[in-house]
Order: sequence, then C-alpha cells, then structure tokens
Amino acid sequence: MTATEEKTHRLRPYPSYKDSGVEWIGEIPEGWEVSNGRKLFKNSNTRAPNNSEQLAATQKYGVVPQSKFMEDEGVKVVLALGGTDNFKLVEPDDFVISLRSFQGGIEKSHFKGCITPAYTVLKPIVRICSQYMAFVLKNDGFISDLQSSTTGIREGRSIRYRDFAPLKLPIPSLEEQQAIATFLDRETARIDELMREQEALLDDLSHKRQATINAAVTGQEISGPRQEVDSIGSLPAHWEIVKLKKLAEVRSGVTKGRDLHGRQLVDVHYLRVANVQDGYLNLDDVATIPMPVEELERYSLKPGDVLMNEGGDNDKLGRGAVWRGEVTPCVHQNHVFSVRPHEVESDWLALINTSSYAKFFFFINSKQSTNLASISSSTIKELPVVLPPATERRQLLDHVAQQLAQIDELREEVRANIEDMRIHRSALITAAVTGKIDVRPEAE
Repeated sequence: MTATEEKTHRLRPYPSYKDSGVEWIGEIPEGWEVSNGRKLFKNSNTRAPNNSEQLAATQKYGVVPQSKFMEDEGVKVVLALGGTDNFKLVEPDDFVISLRSFQGGIEKSHFKGCITPAYTVLKPIVRICSQYMAFVLKNDGFISDLQSSTTGIREGRSIRYRDFAPLKLPIPSLEEQQAIATFLDRETARIDELMREQEALLDDLSHKRQATINAAVTGQEISGPRQEVDSIGSLPAHWEIVKLKKLAEVRSGVTKGRDLHGRQLVDVHYLRVANVQDGYLNLDDVATIPMPVEELERYSLKPGDVLMNEGGDNDKLGRGAVWRGEVTPCVHQNHVFSVRPHEVESDWLALINTSSYAKFFFFINSKQSTNLASISSSTIKELPVVLPPATERRQLLDHVAQQLAQIDELREEVRANIEDMRIHRSALITAAVTGKIDVRPEAE
C-alpha cells in the first residue's frame, strides 16, 4: 500500500449524511448543500481591453492555439492568434469552457488575459474556494453528468452557459472547501509524482526496446570484421544490403468510395492506418467495406504479409507489423501497403521496419505537407534491407523475440501501475468533493 493509499485508508466518513438528490454526488454530509451552476457563476462577457498594456500582459505567457487549451490542467489562458476586437476578459479564478471542443472538464484560469469568443467565461458570484471548485469541475462524475445531459456535446455542437447553469454541484462550507482543496493538492501532487516516475520508466523501456531492435538489425553483438554503411552504420562485413523490391512484392490496398454499382458485393473486414501500429496490430475496432466478389482474392491479406502505413503524422510513416491471419477474409485500405516477402522471413522484414534506420529512410524520402507526410510504394521498394545469412537471421530473431517479450511484459506492468494510480487519483477526488471522506485537519 502506497503512502497515499494508507493516508486515505485512515480517513473516516462524516458522522451523518443526507441524500443529495443527484446521482453522481450520492449522499452528502449533513450541513453541506447542493447548488446549481447559475447560483455560483455568471456568464461573463466583459470585453478585454484592446491596448498595448493588455497585450503585453497576455503575450508574456506565450501564444497557445485554441485546440491546446484543454490539454492539461495547468494551461495558461493567453492571447490567441487573430484580432482582439471581440475578445473576452478572463481573470484569475475564473473558469473557462471551450464552446467548440469540450474535452472533459472546465479549466480554472491562473492569469489575467484575453480569450476568444470560442470560450465561455464563468465568473464566481458567491464566495467559493476556486481550487475546490476546480477539483469538482474536473471530477469524472460531473463531467459524465454534463455529457449525458447536454445534447450539444453528444451531437458535436457547442456547449454554452445555459448547458452548465442547471447542473448540480456539492457545496460544503467555505472552510471545508479550503480543507478539501489543501488535502487534494497535497495528495494528488504525490500521486502525480509517482505517475511521472512510472512514465519516465515507461520511456526508458521504450528506448531500451528500440535500442534492442537496432542492435539486432545491425549485428552489434556479432564479432568479426565490420563495414560502414551510409545511413545505417556499422554492420558485420559479411552481411548484405538488398533493396526491398528484390525480396518482396509491395501491394496496394482498396480505395474507399469507388463506384461499385451493379457489381456483386460482399462485406469484408478492412484494415485502416489506425489498426497498423509500430510493431503490432490494434484490432479492437476493425471496420468493414463492401468488396466486389471477383476482387476478393486479389486484395485479401495472407498470413505473413507485412503491413506498412503510407503516411499520416511523421511517426506513422512506414510503421507496421506482420499479419498473422487474425481475421479472414481481410483487406486493407489504400493508405496501408502489404509487403509479401518471397526471399526473407516476414518477421525479419517487420524487425527492419521498426528499426531507427528504416524510420529515418522513410522520413527523409517522404512527401511532406502541412501536418502530414506520405511515402509511395516506389519509395518502400527502395528501402535497403540489412540481410544476414539465413542461419544468423533466425538466431537473431529468436534472441530479439525473447528480449522484446521481457521488455514488453515490463511495459505492460508499468502501464497497469499508471492506470491504477489514475483510477485511485480520480476516486480520491470524487470521495473528497462529495464528502465520502472527512479530510478536515481535526478529522485526520
């Protein structure tokens, strides 16, 4: 049991409770109240002063695109790109809702500055502890309540003050609010630090995994004479470098949206870029697509095909994994290539594909556009494949498989630890802001 869990375990409930009348809040301590958003906050439309002093006050914190506003709880409210004629004033302890892309939570401002009309500014109209309210408004129960009761979110439209105003919130005394905020600041900081340590360990394991792959495909542990190869590095002198097109057939996928009128069709599973990850396949959500019966054999994947992504973000270029026949029949979209080897093991090609030198090859030979990159089948065919003798390849594959299995097992354990901490953090916040535990100093 962690120190935080032991501390939580020692906390006791309040002496008596009453029904809050709100499902996500449940019972609350006697003496607490339930209020709605309109009694606590007004919709502030105060126009921000458009002058050099105001601009300097906001610009010193930097410029953050609107889409980044919700990404972390400590984000600064700053001057957004564009004109300021219709900007609203936002001040410390105001709360801000994104109208266009509600992403789970209402953010507290720590700064005085400008905000675009794309946000609703909530200004407290009663005495509250803003940090306590920040925990309430980021609570999973409140967010779920807002999402389930607001048609605008479900249908992808705006969320406005009128959506927030009727929602119920637990309100203890101001003194208790401050005690809860102090407790949660302290305890969540401890959990966050533990999570950062685990995330750093996860990064270290990811780097170790990549280093293990790089060592295998360049024969770092093989003794004897070496050769230097541009863009790859030092290799055993007896290893070959062969272009992919001599070892495998590169196959294009199915184009979605074709005119198939009048043809006999069958629905088949259909792999997209999102299904093809770096070294593994994510088959949690596999779509289907209508296919002409006569084209099914031509486009169907076969066990041993190596899937490679055409593009997307730079980190998606060429990434892929071996198809093991998990679903039959199955085809792939035209933004995913299938590479069918005939002179080398599928697993060796997949290993090469995840190496740093292959990723660099795809990057420098990609076609770059705004926020996206892509590679062509002709580029993939030119990929230089490091090729040890067959016996060495099999030995390396067995060795690296054992190493990667150990690393991946550790990574799963770390991910599970992080998820457990996240769940515990959320549960702790919920318990505190709904009065299920008494965190007042005299109660600890």
